[in-house]
Amino acid sequence: MANIGLYIELKEGVFKKSNRELLSLARKSGQSVHAVIFCADLQPYLPELQGIQTVIQVQGPDLAYQPDRYAQTLADIIAAFKLESFCGIFSAQGKDLFPRLAAKAGASLVNDCLAVDLAARKAVKPVYSGKLLAEYQVEGGRALFTVRPNVIPVAPLAGGAPQVKTAALDSGEPLTRIVEVIKAAAQKVDLTEAEIIVSGGRAMKAKENFAVLEELAQVLNAGVGASRAAVDAGFAGSDMQVGQTGKVVNPKLYIACGISGAIQHFVGMKTSKVIVAINKDPEAPIFKKADYGIIGDLFTVVPLLKEELRKALA
Repeated sequence: MANIGLYIELKEGVFKKSNRELLSLARKSGQSVHAVIFCADLQPYLPELQGIQTVIQVQGPDLAYQPDRYAQTLADIIAAFKLESFCGIFSAQGKDLFPRLAAKAGASLVNDCLAVDLAARKAVKPVYSGKLLAEYQVEGGRALFTVRPNVIPVAPLAGGAPQVKTAALDSGEPLTRIVEVIKAAAQKVDLTEAEIIVSGGRAMKAKENFAVLEELAQVLNAGVGASRAAVDAGFAGSDMQVGQTGKVVNPKLYIACGISGAIQHFVGMKTSKVIVAINKDPEAPIFKKADYGIIGDLFTVVPLLKEELRKALA
């Protein structure tokens, strides 16, 4: 039985929803699963970690995310526990951490996976801006994988409590250090983990008009995104950008409002389960890619849609 490792990512102390996908993937692999979590108090997270063999709690005087320190600590744990495969989330932190970890652990890395077979060490990921899917097989050495959020079904919790072990945070002086994090305007729902996203394009015409989408998003408990054209025009912040040069999202429902459907945007949301397009141009390319289309002015359609959904969900 192989030893599988998972990096459990916390965001400001909150257990990320995508961790449940990693845990479901690992549990069904039939391998010995070891989850690594950096926290001072493990108790709030233990209920989420049932049904695996071991939880490795990393302790230290300052557990704030520092990429070099985290990477070295994880590399030491991978070696000490003889972890043959190690998985994390394809998040902003995962993109920063796992390449460093691959270098320190001397491991192969496959990023942005849509499917992973941990036992066989195989993964499927998009290539060429999502035009193709490629299958990767890691032979020999250690294998690292990051998994795109919202692609692995979450299985019900089952099994007993894991064994808890501790590890010390690397105390060496890091070569790089995060000295400040400048946060964008509060995003109620993380786009990379959102199940529903409402996005606006250049047709929003002004920054204040995004309030129309925010009202619809509030009814649906959705995240609000934007096309690059809207971001470049100053209508939305860069943290809201979906597409090739923005965030790659994978919601159950994606509502594109006033977005033409350029390939650069489509790459970032093409794996959405259902795509709804609202555009007054019947020739807009987005309609060829959408599951459902509404031809009309978004400033008329979106408020009507909001009211009907509010009634239906009441």
